[in-house]
Amino acid sequence: MRILLVTGKLAEPLVRKYGKGCDVLVTPVSVAAFLTPELIVRYLKKAGVRSEDYDLILIPGLVRGSAQPIEDEIGIPTFKGPRNAMDLPAVLRALEKGFRLSKEKPADELFSLDGLKKVEDIRNKTKDRRYIERALKRPWNVLIGNLPVGRDFPTRILGEVVDAPKLGVDGTVEKALYYLREGADIIDIGMVAGETNLDFIELIPEIRGRLKERGFEVPISFDSLNTAEIEKALSYADLFLSVDESNIGELVTDKPVVLIPTNQRKGFFPIRPSERVEFLERLREKALDLGYRTLIPDLILEQVPHLARSITAFQLYRGRNPDDVLLAGVGNVVELYDADSVGMNALLAGIAKELSINLLLTTETSAKAKGSVRELRRAVDMNLFETPKDLGFDLLILKEKRTKEWRFEPAREVVEARERPVQLEPIYFRIWVEGGRIWVNAHRGTEAVLTIVGDEPNAIIDTILERFEISPRHSFYLGRELERAYTALKLRRSYVQEVELFPEFYLDKLE
Repeated sequence: MRILLVTGKLAEPLVRKYGKGCDVLVTPVSVAAFLTPELIVRYLKKAGVRSEDYDLILIPGLVRGSAQPIEDEIGIPTFKGPRNAMDLPAVLRALEKGFRLSKEKPADELFSLDGLKKVEDIRNKTKDRRYIERALKRPWNVLIGNLPVGRDFPTRILGEVVDAPKLGVDGTVEKALYYLREGADIIDIGMVAGETNLDFIELIPEIRGRLKERGFEVPISFDSLNTAEIEKALSYADLFLSVDESNIGELVTDKPVVLIPTNQRKGFFPIRPSERVEFLERLREKALDLGYRTLIPDLILEQVPHLARSITAFQLYRGRNPDDVLLAGVGNVVELYDADSVGMNALLAGIAKELSINLLLTTETSAKAKGSVRELRRAVDMNLFETPKDLGFDLLILKEKRTKEWRFEPAREVVEARERPVQLEPIYFRIWVEGGRIWVNAHRGTEAVLTIVGDEPNAIIDTILERFEISPRHSFYLGRELERAYTALKLRRSYVQEVELFPEFYLDKLE
C-alpha cells in the first residue's frame, strides 16, 4: 500500500523512524495534537497531494475530530493512526492483515477495543444454551445455581463479602453490587468466625432479590465453618464452602460443596503435598458414599512462604484427577504480601489456567487488595488466549509495555531551575477525594466560602479561575495537586494534599 503519514515538526524524526516504507508530510505545526482536520486538508492541498497518489492517509491519533472531512476533500481513504509514533509498526502490520482503522478513534485504542471484543465473543459462545447443554454432559463441567463452571467455560470469580452479618442486608448488597460490576461471577456470603447468625441467613433471599432487581441474577455461595449456619443456609445458597472431615457427615446435600483437606475441630491440616492430596481424595470418596453429588476440591492456596508447596498439591491433585472442578482462594496470598496486587493476581490467574482451576475466590478487605476482582477478571480474560501478550489489552497499570521516546533538542541557552519564595494570598484551597470525585474547598481565613466538585482537573481549575483571582504560581500548584488527586482516583489510592502518592523506590540507590 502507498501510505502517507501526516505529522507535525517535532514528531517528524520519530514518524520517519517508525513509519519506514511510508511517505511523510510534515506540516508547519510544531505539535501534531494541535492539528485539525481542516488544517490537514489545507496542508495536503498546498503540498499538491492528489487522490491517485496514495491508497491511504494516516493522521496522528491525537488529532481531535473525524478524519472524514479529509477523505471527502482529498479523495483518499483517511484514518487515525496511533497516538504515539512508536506504535506505527504495529499499526502498519495490522493494516497488512486487513485490520480496519477508524476515522474517529486512535489506532492504538482500537487495538484494545478489538481485543476486548474478541473476549466478549468467546464469552458469548459459552453462554449459548446449546453449548451449555452439551458441555454439562461432560464430567469436567458442573452447574452452580444458573452458572455453568468447568473446563469448557472461562474461570469464574467469587467475590467474598467478608463478615456479611456485620454489614447487614444493605451493606452486603452494596458490596456485592460493587464486586459484580468489577467482574465477579458469584457472590460469596462470608459469615463471622466464632458467631452464629441464623437470622441473617434467612435474609439471603432478600439479598438475592435485590441483586436481581439491579440486573444481576447470579449464584450465591455461603462461607462458614459453623455447622448450624451451614445447615440453615442449605435452603438458600447455591454453593457451600469449607466442608471438611469435621462436618462432612452432618451436611449432606445435592448442591455443590467445596471440599477442603482439613479437620477444623482437631486442627488437622496435612502439610506435605502428597499427604494433602491423598487425604482430600479419601475425603472425596467418603463424601460420595454419604450422598453428596457435586464436589469441588480446594487444596488450599497458602501464602508465602508456603505458596510453592500448595501449588505443588494442586498440581499433584490435578494430575491424578483430571475431571474434577477445582477452586482456589487467591485472596489469602495477596492479603499477606506487602506488594502490589496487580501482578500477583495476574500470575495466580495464569497458574490457575495451567492447572485448570475453575473457580477463584478473592476479597478486597485491605487497602492494598482494592481492585483485586477487576484485576482477576482482566487476567482471566487475557488467559482466554494462548499467550497473555500482545492482545491489545493488558494489566500494565504502573509500568509500561515499552519505553516511549520523547525528547527534544535543548535551546542554545540552558538554565538551572530555581525556586522562588511563595507569596501568601488571602484565598487558599483544600483538596480531597470522595465518592469517586475530586472536591475542593475555597477558604478565606478559617471559613470555607465555596465548594467545587468535579471529575476532571481542567474543569475544576477553570471554575476556580472564574471565581477567584489567584497568581500564576498558585494556579500551577492547584493544577499539580488536582492532577495528583485525579491519579489517586484512577489507581484507587488515598490522596492527602501535598503528600506524594508513591514512595521514591526507583529513585533511591539501594545500598
